[in-house]
Amino acid sequence: MTIEFTVPGVPQGKERPRFTQNGETYTPKKTKDYEKLVAWAYQCEAHGAKFTGTIRVDIAAIYPVPHSWSKRKQAEAIDNRILPMVKPDWDNIGKIVCDALNGIAYKDDAAITDATVCKRYGTRPCVAVRLTGEEAPRDTV
Repeated sequence: MTIEFTVPGVPQGKERPRFTQNGETYTPKKTKDYEKLVAWAYQCEAHGAKFTGTIRVDIAAIYPVPHSWSKRKQAEAIDNRILPMVKPDWDNIGKIVCDALNGIAYKDDAAITDATVCKRYGTRPCVAVRLTGEEAPRDTV
């Protein structure tokens, strides 16, 4: 089974946990909100389907081309001759997407055995995700 979905907007990465004055940890609101958006995007395409066994995830983070660049440089970016070396880092993009799908697309992201994350420029900023694996029977996960 393969499920593809798109998370609209500029790619975001997983932020580090924060600490209260009492020393308790919590997830920043921006990260929680983006994880909800990822989960929503998955659910819109999956219609309740979940994965079992090993999973492959492919993520393409599409960044907006800076308006301040010349038309020539913008065209080079769209043609992938210039690649984004901007934050967030590729690993934080993968982390936020995979963590957001825990318990929704699969039991735990430990089942992900293969993954790719690429960063590119495009006309519409988003994060495109493809999950490939075995579908879980509807009554087991």
